[in-house]
Amino acid sequence: MALIGLDVGTTGCKVAVIDADSGRTAARTFREYGIDADGLGKAEQDAELVWILSRTALREAMEAAGFPEVTALSISAQGDAVIAVGADGRPLYPAVLGMDYRCRSELDGCAERFDGFSLFQRTGMRPHPINSFLKMLWLRRERPKVFDATVRLVTYSGYVMARLGCPGVEDMCTASRSMAFNLESENWDAEILGAFDFPARLLPKIVPSRSCVGRMDTGLARELGMETPPLIVAGGHDQSVCGVGAGGVDAETAVATTGTAEVLSRFLPRPLLTRGMYDSFYPCYCSVIGSGYFTFALNHVGGLALRWFRDAWCGEEVRAARERGRDPYDVILEAMPEGPSPVFALPHFTGSGTPDCDLSARAAFVGMTLETDRPTLTLALLEGLTFDLRANLDRMRLLGMETSRLRNVGGGSRSRRWLQLKADVLGIPVDVMENPDAGCVGAAILAGAGSGVFPSVEDGVARLVRIAGTCEPRAAKTAEYFERYEAYRDLYRALIGFYSR
Repeated sequence: MALIGLDVGTTGCKVAVIDADSGRTAARTFREYGIDADGLGKAEQDAELVWILSRTALREAMEAAGFPEVTALSISAQGDAVIAVGADGRPLYPAVLGMDYRCRSELDGCAERFDGFSLFQRTGMRPHPINSFLKMLWLRRERPKVFDATVRLVTYSGYVMARLGCPGVEDMCTASRSMAFNLESENWDAEILGAFDFPARLLPKIVPSRSCVGRMDTGLARELGMETPPLIVAGGHDQSVCGVGAGGVDAETAVATTGTAEVLSRFLPRPLLTRGMYDSFYPCYCSVIGSGYFTFALNHVGGLALRWFRDAWCGEEVRAARERGRDPYDVILEAMPEGPSPVFALPHFTGSGTPDCDLSARAAFVGMTLETDRPTLTLALLEGLTFDLRANLDRMRLLGMETSRLRNVGGGSRSRRWLQLKADVLGIPVDVMENPDAGCVGAAILAGAGSGVFPSVEDGVARLVRIAGTCEPRAAKTAEYFERYEAYRDLYRALIGFYSR
């Protein structure tokens, strides 16, 4: 009995066909795509291409798995993107991604209508350009012809469900990130929509995550090599789904997802809507497991920063890796010297993430000499990302979210060097999962729970989630990195003053 987890990320889509009985991954496929960004706040993407590549990855996974009987499919999707679709269900305009920050005028308009903290306590989302509702308002102002022709405004979760054969719905987890969702009523907030004179007809029906919303379109199922169209189960925002795929379904387990972004996430049994959460830019929204809530810390450019470094500076390593049939990232990371690096790297290519969220911040390498080489800069870049992770871990502890152990998933968790660096910088054990593609695993678990294959999400976690190994912190290295971390934070504060002049 097979389950499919489809993970539609920011720069690529993954598909995993997983046997529900053994937990074995029968096939895994991946397709990469790009982002159209200009450095001035724009971040768009061809949503039709994303769907085409997702469909291709589904077909390739089915073929690689030997065309098994698939019971159900669910989705892990990048959050906060907005896609305007017409009557035919096709995009009328590129997807406006979560990292698109052009809606600052809408943010100002929000401040004129609502107190920010009160809005956070109502919606779990602090007013911020990342929020999908502000992007919808931006579309209305900046692309009026597109907006007028729009039949539905959806995120990637709703868009992919529609293309699979189940249109007009949005999962509750993703909807609750919009800043137009009321946590108490668990529906679109009529007062917020009314304050902006926003037509509710453009918003999809909200369905609980892990609920069955229908079956795959018959023609699409046939194209993918499926004899019987599988059930489609509502998934959710990729970070919450990744948390499930790493076993983060309780209040004690923290999960670091190192993909395009670097994310530190926590399940919350009850809503946490304090001033400290608000000041730290931590959201509080509905989890995908059917109860409880979810929060996370975010650096938009985790793996994306490393990808930039690879493309901009490591042509020699990429060529050598291809000649030897190896992953270029493995070659780049293996060449790193032992740390700490004498160079500091601040990886704020799109502004700093939580807990500061300063849009004026910029990336910087500080402390280079004529002897500085690419491996040293690679190490500095990974250290900077991990220092930001530590800043969030420390802040979450102050807010009552203790963490004595971390689980790491995503593409970055395949690097033992990076995992050990995290253990050393954070000073806690870091577990690596047997299947690092937690988005796919989490989506498969939701598919199983929503279709009745598993009695609950927790049962699916017990069956499919396994720890492959652990990196223990090295006391001497942790002591060294403690001093480097304090200097890193001082440097960050100094450069913020420079950028904001």
